[in-house]
Amino acid sequence: MAGTLNKDYRKETSYDLNSDIEEDRNVMEYRDLGTTGLKVSSIGMGCVTFGREIDERVSFEVLDHAWEKGINLYDTAASYAQGASETVLGKWMSDRGLREQVVLATKVFGTMTKDHVIQSAEESLTRLRTDRIDLFQLHHWDDQTPLEETLAGLTTLVQQDKVRFVGCSNWQAWQLAKGLLQAKSHGWACMQSVQPAYNLVQREIEPDLLPLCCDQEIGVLTYSPLAAGFLSGKYRRDQEVPKGTRFDVIPGHQPIYFTNEGFAVLERLELAAEKSGRSMVEIALSWALSRQGVTSVLIGARNTDQVAQAFRAESFKLDKALASELTP
Repeated sequence: MAGTLNKDYRKETSYDLNSDIEEDRNVMEYRDLGTTGLKVSSIGMGCVTFGREIDERVSFEVLDHAWEKGINLYDTAASYAQGASETVLGKWMSDRGLREQVVLATKVFGTMTKDHVIQSAEESLTRLRTDRIDLFQLHHWDDQTPLEETLAGLTTLVQQDKVRFVGCSNWQAWQLAKGLLQAKSHGWACMQSVQPAYNLVQREIEPDLLPLCCDQEIGVLTYSPLAAGFLSGKYRRDQEVPKGTRFDVIPGHQPIYFTNEGFAVLERLELAAEKSGRSMVEIALSWALSRQGVTSVLIGARNTDQVAQAFRAESFKLDKALASELTP
């Protein structure tokens, strides 16, 4: 699996995306991604910060650290920093000779017409320096374009061998169910994964989406386990938002989390941290990593320490009593 960076990765041939991964299981758990046959790390690398909040040099440090820790799933998008994230990730994979050893996921954003879906994938392939994407996802639901047209575009990409498998992001349960039904009835490329926000505050996927994915064997790649930093403890009820923080720079996050229930969750998390002697971040991450039905939790990072804290959270097994206090 992942090795030390003084090795020549181009000479390593033992890793196969479709084979069982046995090495480093004490550090990382690998799970089936839907019915694709791919094994993905329980912690995935969300690449949204690359080329936006951190430059190429720091991005490479984060990526190197993630790889050495055993992360094999790397998720980016055409819309992240207007393609800069894909460019950074593509250069890193090329420089390290790792393209065939990672599960590469990206997304198309915008109007989901057939032509746009295909064009976006081709542009992503160029930026990523590869000829095939492992998991190509629709970044959002488009209610202006007939779903049949979107699915036809995805199917064309699979038929052309430019994309191995397809998925979606930010879809509700009914939307995924509709997509699965149409794909199966027409013999089109079928969704193998869904990517929703999921954390101690945002739990909307529990009643419908998670059971649907379990029943249909759809992979679940969750993001925002720290609720955009809300669960770090830097925000408090009835206090001014600290200048320069994410909720100051992107105030659109505030209505999602700055609610009575959101702050109640934060207060319970703080009590759990005091009881366990762990940080609020570690407990929130541990909760997200332990949720049944979740295939992989995507983490974003601006430095290597933020990657390391996810592994501390994974090694810290949240006991049932503490978990029940968090989500009464």
